[in-house]
Amino acid sequence: MSKRTSTATSGSAASSSTNDATISKPPALKDNKQDLLLSSDVGHFSLVRALHLADLITELNGLCGILSVFSSLRYCIATGPLASALNTEAHSTLYWALGFLPLGLFFDFFDGKVARWRKKSSMMGQELDSLADLISFGVAPASAAFAMGLRTPVDHLLLGFFVLCGLTRLARFNVTATAIPKDATGKAKYFEGTPIPTTLALDAVMAYWISKGWIHEALPLGTLLAGTVLEFHPVAVVFAIHGCLMCSKTIHIPKP
Repeated sequence: MSKRTSTATSGSAASSSTNDATISKPPALKDNKQDLLLSSDVGHFSLVRALHLADLITELNGLCGILSVFSSLRYCIATGPLASALNTEAHSTLYWALGFLPLGLFFDFFDGKVARWRKKSSMMGQELDSLADLISFGVAPASAAFAMGLRTPVDHLLLGFFVLCGLTRLARFNVTATAIPKDATGKAKYFEGTPIPTTLALDAVMAYWISKGWIHEALPLGTLLAGTVLEFHPVAVVFAIHGCLMCSKTIHIPKP
């Protein structure tokens, strides 16, 4: 879940009520790197120079999610029609797919710590944080679930719904961050809906199933409507329910 509310956003909370189309921050809080990003004549590497240290750490969170997706794809190759010597490491590859995600959570927490320590943040950093979270805690877990055997068309829709809920939840956070009550340090006091990193609970469950060999045809609860176009695995519904919890407006989770 994005924890990095930009200085530009927080500094403009008061003015946004009178003019939603114009968001500005006080001169004392001016972000030179934001100016660099918006400038049209600063050279080819202006984007790299506009990144804060916290932004680079956020990129590592996104990298963990990407490597998790690649590990899930590698597992599918190792156990599919094109399987080769990779079969001997198939399960370890699936464990890697899940193992990258707690590492992504570490970087997700660490980038916020660094941003507050250095007192440097930006609107771009906030957007990067949300996009990295979507990869690591939305797309990557859904990919791992697919690799484990949730592969019917209805399963695809349920997993897709889960990812879209994560996408919507993160977008809502970026839009409503200034409206949520803040503590003395400027952090929001609570999350609306369950934070997207809580999908690590699903990752832990999937890791347990792998350890027990409960994958593919042995997935818990089996399948319903087998042999029909509506065939699906009931465990896929858990992902959809989790997606609904993330989008909830009434659930308030205190921020650590």
